[in-house]
Formats: sequence, structure tokens, C-alpha cells
Amino acid sequence: QVQLVESGGGLVQAGGSLRLSCAASGRTFSTYAMGWFRQGPGEERDFVATINKSGDTSYADSVKGRFTISRNNAKNTVYLQMNSLKPEDTAVYYCAADPLGADEYNYWGQGTQVTVSS
Repeated sequence: QVQLVESGGGLVQAGGSLRLSCAASGRTFSTYAMGWFRQGPGEERDFVATINKSGDTSYADSVKGRFTISRNNAKNTVYLQMNSLKPEDTAVYYCAADPLGADEYNYWGQGTQVTVSS
């Protein structure tokens, strides 16, 4: 069982920055692919970014060049640095763990709210 706890959300003005963190339990964090997803009001949950165990990353087109996903395996933590935030980035952000690296996210955090004001 993997437990994920997100933090770092909040209210920010357009153009600002936030860094989200996701702390994971378990001794095998370094072997997991990790992802960030978001769900805006009245919308479905969408992919934002992912990082595999080798550190390779992938991003949704909507955040490419503005967001950066990274991980610190010594701290069992994955981060999402969000720059040049836009009002359309407003959403609940979730981190998720893919233990097998098979694009199957079996474990999810509770989410953290990000609100970007115009």
C-alpha cells in the first residue's frame, strides 16, 4: 500500500508560481513512475505531467514550458514547479503512483487546491 500526501496549493495571481509537493510512503518509491493530474470545476481529471524511475519526464501540451516535474528519491517526494500560472490552471491537483511503470496509476493522493486569480 502506498500513501500519497500533497501540499503546496493555494491562491496565486496570474503570472505567479507555486510548487506542489507529494510525499509518498513505502520503501520502493524510487521504482515508481509518478504523475500529476488535475481536475477543474465541472471537468474530468486530466493528465499534467509524469516522471519515470529513470527521471524521464512528459507533459501535457497545456503546461509544457511552464511546469516542471521532479523527484527526490531520498525524500520519497515528487514535486511540480508551476510557473507563469494562468486562471485556466485553477484545479484540484492530484499526485499518483504507478508502481509498475505501465501507465496504470493505482495510488492517489487526496488532492490540493490551486486557484489562479486574474
